[in-house]
Amino acid sequence: MAGNTDPLSPRAKLAVTAGKAAAAVSRAAGRGSGSVIGGKVALRLDPDLLAALAQHLDVVLVSATNGKTTTTRLIAEALRASGPVVSNALGANMPAGITSALAGGSDARYGVIEVDEKYLAGVARDPPPNPHPRRQHNPPPPHPPPPTRMLAEHWREGLAGTKAVVIANADDPLIVWAASSSPNVVWVAAGQEWKDDAWSCPSCGGVMQRPGDDWFCGQCGFRRPAPSWALHGDHVLDPHGSAWPIHLQLPGRANRANAATSAAVAATFGVPPQVALERMYQVQAVAGRYDVVSFLGRDLRLLLAKNPAGWLETFSLIDPPPTPVILAVNARGADGTDTSWLWDVDYTRLAGHPIFVIGDRKLDLAVRLEVAGLDFRVCATADEAVQMAPPGRIEAIANYTSFQDLRRRVGN
Repeated sequence: MAGNTDPLSPRAKLAVTAGKAAAAVSRAAGRGSGSVIGGKVALRLDPDLLAALAQHLDVVLVSATNGKTTTTRLIAEALRASGPVVSNALGANMPAGITSALAGGSDARYGVIEVDEKYLAGVARDPPPNPHPRRQHNPPPPHPPPPTRMLAEHWREGLAGTKAVVIANADDPLIVWAASSSPNVVWVAAGQEWKDDAWSCPSCGGVMQRPGDDWFCGQCGFRRPAPSWALHGDHVLDPHGSAWPIHLQLPGRANRANAATSAAVAATFGVPPQVALERMYQVQAVAGRYDVVSFLGRDLRLLLAKNPAGWLETFSLIDPPPTPVILAVNARGADGTDTSWLWDVDYTRLAGHPIFVIGDRKLDLAVRLEVAGLDFRVCATADEAVQMAPPGRIEAIANYTSFQDLRRRVGN
């Protein structure tokens, strides 16, 4: 491991100090953690600060998975078996937030960094090479904005010729096409429930064939690579064929898939699968996700779903009917203002559940549920929805800003 033999320049040190001061002022004013404004101030003073902060670290970049923040936590916990870790564990995943996180990790050995998909290629190029090649984790895909092919092409160009080890989901054609430009890829069979982004071949545009768990293009021969690691039920299969049990406090297939991918990442750094998976058990909830809270005398489980793929995975987590469900949707800047994605979600999976709809765009969601033939009630507030719900624990599913609104209201 390379030591921090090249200390920060005076300009970089000034930038770090100013950023921390700005973050402290933001926190004191009650405007959040201050990580974004602190990073912005620091980068304004030293635009090269991100590269300087990363130069002594082995860096893991986590992107393109449903559950980036959770996966970042899983990897960070696993790697702590091998040394100190610095991470943007609360999800500030653009350059400013990443800079703030790294600024707090002067003694760290590893940097485990969640990166927004749009910034992945740029951030991957930012830290300069060090004696240990940077590792990049690129697990299962989300449902990105419509130009998914353009985003994959951007990744493919950014990864071409990189020295990084890329850990990628073999079950998604777009991810495979993007990662294949890298000379050093570890393939993981992590599954892919959401397939609507990859019915056509990203290489030639032909129609993808999907027999069973396999996929291939009959026109150009582009096909699923053979995985070294695989999720198999409640176990991870390693490259030697050994099966390691996954024991998580986090629910659902998606989290098991991300744990399998995280185990492959940890193994790249020499952490054995058994040790990595045991450490992952410590992760209970991340930034309120999966928390069960008491509100107005009722138990609510808070579930975050940002895009159609995430909603699909979340539906598989909830208790069976007649468990009441609150659905909350906003369309603010952080969510994306276009709600047409609602029509990509199979809401018929909620048949039999009493459904209560809230959020800025509750009427958009109500139209979608009406077309799906579901029974639901539109409510003005979370309070009203909880008070009208029948007995039992309530499952509350919300997209990004509506999730933050709900957390503030229930005191989480």
